[in-house]
Amino acid sequence: MTSPRPATPRPAAVRPHARSRHPEAHRSERVGWLRAAVLGANDGIVSVAGLVVGVAASGADAGAILTSGIAGTVAGAMSMAAGEYVSVRSQADTERADIAVEKRELAENPQAELQELAQIYVQRGLTPELAHEVARQLTEHDALASHARDELGITDTLRARPVQAAAASAGAFVSGAALPIAAVLLAPHEHVQPVAVATTLVALSISGALAAWAGGAPLARGAVRVTFWGALAMAAASAVGHLFGVQV
Repeated sequence: MTSPRPATPRPAAVRPHARSRHPEAHRSERVGWLRAAVLGANDGIVSVAGLVVGVAASGADAGAILTSGIAGTVAGAMSMAAGEYVSVRSQADTERADIAVEKRELAENPQAELQELAQIYVQRGLTPELAHEVARQLTEHDALASHARDELGITDTLRARPVQAAAASAGAFVSGAALPIAAVLLAPHEHVQPVAVATTLVALSISGALAAWAGGAPLARGAVRVTFWGALAMAAASAVGHLFGVQV
């Protein structure tokens, strides 16, 4: 008598939404605002701290030091916002012009554009047959978006956003500049310079570490490089103040 065969265990049923419970957060999604925010905060700390330290080194009174710090904050924030907006707007204009050219080429010679897209996928490692099929399906889905992404390198994640970049840059500059301004307001007049320097170095180390953490880089390296350049800037500003000794 033949013994019965053991029953083969049935695979567990996979729920349709089981694979959707692992959202991935990519740091590249932050790059649009992170670059402007980090640049603005560091520039606000270093610029205004250097201004405050330099004016204090010249022997100016507390009112002049505070006035110079506030004026530097306002001018710096406006300058950062305008510069960031113009720069990123130029990038956005270039992207828009490239997309317009691609849209025209797709309308005039769609077959050549299909072959061009397929060749891009071949260069990335697909076989010619598979590359052509992928290009065909993506073209049927959204030809312009496929060419913008794979031919021009333009994606929604990395696309230029001028207003967002300008606002992030200006807001970050003011936030950074608030630290040396606070040092001027809270520290005794004769200790404004050392307090501003110490506050700035601590703030820069924290800012550099946070920027490194947000970008996935080593914290110590980010803190050291930002602090080094900030210390160098304040040393230069202090030397200028001592050199001229001008009462503001």
